[in-house]
Amino acid sequence: MICRRSDKKSIKLCVDSLLKGEVVILPTDTVYGFSAAVKIPGTDAKIRKIKGREETKPFIQLIARPKDVFLYTDDKIPRKILNYWPGPLTVIVNNKDKSQQLTTAFRCPGDRWLRKIIRKCGCPVYSTSVNRSGQKILDTENAIIEEFSNEADLIVLDGEKKEALPSTIIKIVDDQIEVIRKGAVEID
Repeated sequence: MICRRSDKKSIKLCVDSLLKGEVVILPTDTVYGFSAAVKIPGTDAKIRKIKGREETKPFIQLIARPKDVFLYTDDKIPRKILNYWPGPLTVIVNNKDKSQQLTTAFRCPGDRWLRKIIRKCGCPVYSTSVNRSGQKILDTENAIIEEFSNEADLIVLDGEKKEALPSTIIKIVDDQIEVIRKGAVEID
C-alpha cells in the first residue's frame, strides 16, 4: 500500500501497520527509512531480509521524546547533546537490559508527525535508510516505489529527499564525544 504523509489517515495507517509487525517506509527529518515496531519480535529480521543487511549490524531506534532514552539507559548524556533533540542526531548508549545487546543507537527525530507515530506505537521504532545494503540511499519517490513496493507493507510518500543527509551518529566514551558517522548535524 502507498499513501501520502499529508493524507488525514496516514498516522493511523502507519501505527496499525507497525503494530501488526509490518515493515513501513517512512519519511523522516533526514532520509526515508525502513521502519518497524521494536516490541514486535522478528520485525528487525524482516527489515534485514528486505535490505540485505548482515545480522550483526543493529538498527537505530527512534523515540518519541528526548527523555525516553532514559527508559533504556543509565548513561549520563551531556545537556549539550540532548539539546540537539528532537533532531538528526543519533546517540549510542549502554543498555540497562544487557540480555539482548550491550548498546543501542537512539534518535529522537525532529519531525512531529513521526514522533506522534512512535508515541502511538508505545515503543521505539527501528529505522534504517531505504536502500539495499551497500547501495546508494534512495531519495526519490519513484525510485523507492520501483525498488521496494513489492517488499514493504506500506510506503508513505512525502516528496523528494535529494541532498538529504542521514543523522550524525555519536558515542560518548569516558565523557568524550566520538563521531561514528558524520551526517546532518555538526557536533562541536
